[in-house]
Amino acid sequence: MTDTKPLPTVVREKLGSRSARKLRADGQLPCSLQADSDHEHVNLAISEYDFLSARRHHVHLYDLDINGNLESAVVRELQWDALGSRVNHVEFKRVTRGVATESEVELEFIGHPKNGQLNHLHTHITISCIPSLIPDAIEVKVGHMELGDHLKAADLEMPEGISIAIDPETEIVVVSAEKVVVEETDDEDGLDGEAPMSAPVDEPPPAS
Repeated sequence: MTDTKPLPTVVREKLGSRSARKLRADGQLPCSLQADSDHEHVNLAISEYDFLSARRHHVHLYDLDINGNLESAVVRELQWDALGSRVNHVEFKRVTRGVATESEVELEFIGHPKNGQLNHLHTHITISCIPSLIPDAIEVKVGHMELGDHLKAADLEMPEGISIAIDPETEIVVVSAEKVVVEETDDEDGLDGEAPMSAPVDEPPPAS
């Protein structure tokens, strides 16, 4: 995991969907830096290529260069297009190096239950750690689970230096019985395509 990534920024003077579309057409990505008790909200633009390249290298801590001043920040939220294939907007959150902060990360489920069906109650979890330790995902091993088993947040194996930031009793997954679908037939007697059999009828005796 790379420790940090410097990102040059441009302060956005114009807002709105038309301006955002023009930025994206020019290879820029609209973004914002959240306000905190000491700073105001700032609307920015960054290089889409540089940001996506940093993400591919598992960068989670960024140094945003805003008019020559560096602001340490992490991604708080990504907004995607309607198809979910392109990032439309990035919301950053200010952080302090070496000071724990809360972040939401994906849960990566490893394996399959011995029996039953795995139901995901949560696919992301909020963690607390220093910015440089934020992982891409938290692994959740489910290969040992059986029908009726529950796995709670407290049961997750967290990497060193990372702790959960939600109620430990929060259920993450549960293994339930698989649904069995019974197909109904059109024939009321349950004979696949065959006409129902009728009882023999006694023929009258021949006339004498």
